[in-house]
Amino acid sequence: MQDIPYEKYVEWVAMFAPSSKYPALLDVGCGTGTLSILFQQAGYKVSGIDLSDSMLAVAQQRAQEAGLAIPFYQMSMEELEGFSDIDVIVIPIDSINYLQEEHQVKETFKRIFASLRPGGQLFFDIHSIYKMNEIFLESPFTYDDGEIVYIWYTEKREAPHSVQHDITFFVLDDSTGLYERFDEQHVQRTFPVEMYEAWLKEAGFDEVFITADWENKAPCETSERIFIRAVK
Repeated sequence: MQDIPYEKYVEWVAMFAPSSKYPALLDVGCGTGTLSILFQQAGYKVSGIDLSDSMLAVAQQRAQEAGLAIPFYQMSMEELEGFSDIDVIVIPIDSINYLQEEHQVKETFKRIFASLRPGGQLFFDIHSIYKMNEIFLESPFTYDDGEIVYIWYTEKREAPHSVQHDITFFVLDDSTGLYERFDEQHVQRTFPVEMYEAWLKEAGFDEVFITADWENKAPCETSERIFIRAVK
């Protein structure tokens, strides 16, 4: 999305896990590679995984165009395997909210713990319950920067703190001056912060730090994005 401050994500990770001491970074749910590229440019040695073949193809192309060698693999986060002694793992931009069931989140944490070196760190963010139950349901949302336009509708689903996003994009084709339409549907669910913390401890993490909304402050009832850092 155009309004996500990707650079802030890199700054958050680098503040607690600088690339000089934590060089190996795994981007889980890397999508089209925007953050993978930024992390590599910031000095990390990056690998990325995602479930989507088409997104990984875009990520690989973007990395090559940037002159970067970043390996990307098709894999779901709850089936993570083949990595060990990783310094930093990130699950960025509410990717973990795509896991619909408790057992999927717990399995993901278990596999991430096994993939990190002792002292390694996990960074991820989630939508708050307030955002799921209140903010998203104020849709429709719109965005227009002249090149990309979207119309975003959200509706509540049956599971607690679960929503479905239906988003229509119109993307300008510079060669024709016309807009091409794309439609996407996303289903997300969040859980209470206390549950994420308990599941991390259950997976074996020693320390868990929780802040909100890009600031070094504890979450409150109206926080929208929760940031969680866990240390093995």
